[in-house]
Amino acid sequence: MFQDQLESLKLDQYTITPDNLMKLKDHLQRYFLWVRMELQQDQQQSGVALGLALAEALKSNSTLTTLDLSFTLIRENRNQTLGEALKINSTLTTLNLIGNSNGDNGFLALGAALKINLTLTTLNLGCNLIGHNGAIALSEALKTNSVLSTLDLWGNSIGDNGAQVLAEALKTNSTLTTLDLWDNSIGDNGGQALGEALKTNSTLTTLNLDGNSIWIKGLLAFSEAFKTNSTLTTLNLENNKIKDNIAQVLFESLKNKKTLTTLNLACKSIEYDGLQALSEVLKTNSSLITLNLQSSSIDDNGLKTLAEALKCNSTLTTLYLQSNSIGCNGAQVLAEALKTNSTLVTLDLQNNSLGDNGAWALSETLKTNATLTTLDLWRNSIESVGAQALASALKINSTLTTLYLQNNAIKDNGALALSEALKITSALSTLDLWGNSIGDNGAQGLAEALKTNSSLIILDLQYNLIGNQGAQALAEALNTNSTLTTLDLWHNSISDKGAQALYQMSQTIRY
Repeated sequence: MFQDQLESLKLDQYTITPDNLMKLKDHLQRYFLWVRMELQQDQQQSGVALGLALAEALKSNSTLTTLDLSFTLIRENRNQTLGEALKINSTLTTLNLIGNSNGDNGFLALGAALKINLTLTTLNLGCNLIGHNGAIALSEALKTNSVLSTLDLWGNSIGDNGAQVLAEALKTNSTLTTLDLWDNSIGDNGGQALGEALKTNSTLTTLNLDGNSIWIKGLLAFSEAFKTNSTLTTLNLENNKIKDNIAQVLFESLKNKKTLTTLNLACKSIEYDGLQALSEVLKTNSSLITLNLQSSSIDDNGLKTLAEALKCNSTLTTLYLQSNSIGCNGAQVLAEALKTNSTLVTLDLQNNSLGDNGAWALSETLKTNATLTTLDLWRNSIESVGAQALASALKINSTLTTLYLQNNAIKDNGALALSEALKITSALSTLDLWGNSIGDNGAQGLAEALKTNSSLIILDLQYNLIGNQGAQALAEALNTNSTLTTLDLWHNSISDKGAQALYQMSQTIRY
């Protein structure tokens, strides 16, 4: 018997018999005063029965708002039944059908239902083998539907033809705000059609085109659309074919674009001329808040032009530069820019080659910078000298809350330097030292700091060389520390003795 006000039900990887599913249907009809329901399991036989039972329940249920049927293998004919139920149901607002591999035919009925349904606002159809015909059914529904605001089609195969019919629907649709088309084999023709649609569409705010093959015609169409579109705030073009001369045209169109706040250009080589054009945009653009340039082959010379733009930019808060070719010289010019920049709060430099000199340059900036809260230096060949420089900055800095130093080589000396900083800082809440060859001495130093530190919440020490002595010291520190909520010691050299000390400590903690 369900509780009268059950709010959440999750059936994850369980095998449910058809008889029990019918009982579940009856309970849905008679008792549910629900807000949220999550049903996740992957047995094909149960998936068939599940589709029938829930479809019947939805016809009479009057309270269910969220239904998660991801990876339940509800096949095409069961989607038809579900579609019929959606024509009648008047409460469901969110439906998740990820990973059911239905193909085009499975969503024809859903498309027909969307023409009539007046409550569904979020529909996730990711990873369902939807092609051109499925896209046609959905686009026809979008032309008349007046409530759907989020449509997720990631990991399908709608291609250029599917993108073109969706684009036609966007020209008249007035409710859709988020459209996810990640990894859909969309090429230049589909990109061009979507760009043309943005010229007249006045509601779409988020468009995800990650992992497609949009190139010259598509990007030129987006450039033209930016001149008139006044609603799009987030555009993801990661893993598309952004070449240098086209990139310049695209960036030029952003100079007067006053609504775009998030731009993702990751995983494509942007040459120096393209970076110069982007830098010119950043000097005058007043809307862009988040910029992702991950894996864009940016070297120290290219970073120099970006750094110049950061000196006068007044809106950018998040900059992703991970997995480029930035060395210590690039870190130095970036550090200089941060001395005057007053808006950047998150800087991701993971997987570059800053080294100790680069860490030192950034640490000097941290002594005066008053806005940066998150700094990611994962895998940057930083050793104990670089960690010591950062530690000296942490003693003075009052704004940095999160420091990631995973997969460097700071060892015990670097950990000891950071320990001294932890005794003083009252700002740092997350310190990640995963994979830094820290042994017992470093752990003991950190433990001493934890006895007095009152700001650190998360300490990650995975993949180090900490043994029993270090574990015992940390256990002892936790008896007095009152702020740390997460301590991760996975994959160290702790045996029974150290584990016992940590276990005994855990038994004394009152929740």
